[in-house]
Amino acid sequence: MPLDPSRRRTLAGIAFVAASALGYGAMPVFARLAYREGVEPRSLLLLRFSMAAAVTWAIFALRRGRLPARRGLLTLVGMGAIGYAGQSFCYFTALTLASAGLVALLLYLYPALVALLSWLVLRHPLGRVQLGALAMALLGSLLTIGRAGDGSALGVAFGLGAALIYSVYILVGAGLPADVTPVASTAVVTSAAAAVYALQAAVGGVQLPVTAAGWLGVGGVVLLGTVMAIACFLAGLERLGAVRTSVYSTLEPVFTLALSAALLDEALTPLRLLGGALILGAVLLLARAGAAGADGPADAPAAGAAA
Repeated sequence: MPLDPSRRRTLAGIAFVAASALGYGAMPVFARLAYREGVEPRSLLLLRFSMAAAVTWAIFALRRGRLPARRGLLTLVGMGAIGYAGQSFCYFTALTLASAGLVALLLYLYPALVALLSWLVLRHPLGRVQLGALAMALLGSLLTIGRAGDGSALGVAFGLGAALIYSVYILVGAGLPADVTPVASTAVVTSAAAAVYALQAAVGGVQLPVTAAGWLGVGGVVLLGTVMAIACFLAGLERLGAVRTSVYSTLEPVFTLALSAALLDEALTPLRLLGGALILGAVLLLARAGAAGADGPADAPAAGAAA
């Protein structure tokens, strides 16, 4: 019996988001492979953002997209040059100081941080579901970090910094005008971030890979962890909406944990698995609250959109 068009659209959206989560989940693994071959984070980020900007502008042109008005455009430029560039710097620097699995799980504290900042700064009330999710996320983060045996305290700090910056990024993005589309915002934000790293490269130079393994790591970050991940994310977002996309995107750290264990020999301790389960459970609770109409992180793009 053939599926009705609505069902096919939903299943296609789930497949796209799962592919996006796999790409984003593999990105920190490829980044650590590149680091082993002498590539430094700023050069890697320049290549990543430049390629991402080129691809999203191509999608923008094919769809005959329109740029937002001046206010929205300037906000997007600031989000890219400050928020996206800063968050990615913290995230990719954390990967030089801690395991890929630990950094990926720390980033996924962002929904709980968005809810907390919404309460502290914007005075949005927190219901019982949000409070329970915050408690779960806090306990999960404590179990996940543990003694940080596979990463330094500085690596944990950079990982938490990435989650915090991304939380602020989401709150700013939630106030964007209605004429800002996902493709236009991705194109402008990645271009602004690429410009920041291009300026840094003009001053400090670029350190490109010198081995095939190094180029494999860079290629994985750029092609799978950025180009494919962004394209699939946008396709899934279009079919599922922000809430369901954020739920299915919780596959991202699961893929990272599995790939880092298989390819990088990173240990999966019972406490870390329990902590990760609590963090992802908090994400699902907050997404459910968002689906019910509450203010919170479920109304924002999933983490992979800016990792």
